[in-house]
Amino acid sequence: MHTPRIDDRDWSALTLGDRIRQIEVEGYLLLPDLLTPEHVARLKAETAKLKTRPVDYSVHQQGCSDIQFTGGVISELAAHPPALAFLRELLGDEILVMSYGYARSEPGHPGISLHTDGQPYGSAIFGYEGSIPTMVRVLYYLDDLTNEVSPFRVVPRSHLSLHADGNPYTRYESHPEEVIVPAKAGSAVLINHKVFHGNFPNIGDRAREMLAIAYRPAWAGPIKEVPTWDESDVAQLPDNLRPLYGDCNTRHWDYHGGNKPPNMASEARGLNPSRWERAQ
Repeated sequence: MHTPRIDDRDWSALTLGDRIRQIEVEGYLLLPDLLTPEHVARLKAETAKLKTRPVDYSVHQQGCSDIQFTGGVISELAAHPPALAFLRELLGDEILVMSYGYARSEPGHPGISLHTDGQPYGSAIFGYEGSIPTMVRVLYYLDDLTNEVSPFRVVPRSHLSLHADGNPYTRYESHPEEVIVPAKAGSAVLINHKVFHGNFPNIGDRAREMLAIAYRPAWAGPIKEVPTWDESDVAQLPDNLRPLYGDCNTRHWDYHGGNKPPNMASEARGLNPSRWERAQ
């Protein structure tokens, strides 16, 4: 067995430009200390009430999907200000939530194989949500990630590969250049949904909890219709959350766009090559 490199850099030292470059080029980013210990404790008190079910490959990997309308501190996390502020710098102002779930890796969990969440024609696992061209998953960890307790694993830059080995429908047991990303409780790992990632087995003596929220820019809709939110559920959300739950099938595109459309812009901050040099 190869020994993966551990990416345990001081993530707090990254500038805004560094963070944008990290997720765009490497495919993953850790944002440390997004949640206080008190905030984590409140979330764990609520996740303890969730009814979970095991995945098909292990009773030690428990999960619960569609928790966005649970209410209280769980629902509020989708609009957590520091995370949302960075996502708007990364994706633009108009952002939609596509999914929100909970996962618990218990002792004995065998690990999640290396895979992508972005599958251009959809799949049985991800439905047509996988066909979305641009999406970022925010993985909030409610427990410390250590080498023994299901640490996050990723193959950096794998989302950039043009090779057949980068077929997003392929899964890998391991990869000689995969990386372990340890994290403290209250931190979040952000991933480009096209990067190959997973986690390692839980060989420790405690569980590891995670809340995963998927965001996309509004232009980047799925290729076929997907289920969208119930309007009555959205109407009950606080004002700051409601805009994140627009129609899941929203997409801004122009198939018949011409070579010289009227009113073309002459600047676009999000395209600036210098975006990686931004201090703030």
